[in-house]
Amino acid sequence: MIKTNRLILKSLCEDDKRVMMNLFKSLEIKKTYMIPDYEDENGYEKLFDKFLNLSHMNNHFVRGIYLKDELIGFINEVEIVNKIIELGYVIDPKYKNNGYASESLINSINYLFSLGFEEIKAGAFKDNDASIKVMKKCGMMKIDSTELIEYRGILHECKYFSKRRI
Repeated sequence: MIKTNRLILKSLCEDDKRVMMNLFKSLEIKKTYMIPDYEDENGYEKLFDKFLNLSHMNNHFVRGIYLKDELIGFINEVEIVNKIIELGYVIDPKYKNNGYASESLINSINYLFSLGFEEIKAGAFKDNDASIKVMKKCGMMKIDSTELIEYRGILHECKYFSKRRI
């Protein structure tokens, strides 16, 4: 569990299913966070079960972001290679512009460094100014790595940022 000034980042529980399913289905979130479009509820339920299970494993990083007792988002590993971890994060659109993403990311970075990770990376579509601002606010620097990703029928340029342990 990670406690910040206003938030708690912790493992998910079965009671979080409804909120997580709504986050997964949100068209606003799907503009910037790559979530598959499932044909029925079953796909989203399986995705929730995956996040739930990973959030309870010591060798993975998936945490719900809670304001008081309310789940308002999540932060998760995208990939782990040796001592480098790439993160993704989501805040419910009704809670945006309150600094919750920055607070979650910087505290997760510090926690992951304490576990021995050497580098924390994150990426965003080049037109996702809000996420790029969050990464910069957390001390992440743009790296030369870019990638073209097709998502929901559109080709996106993804820019990457990184913070190395000192």
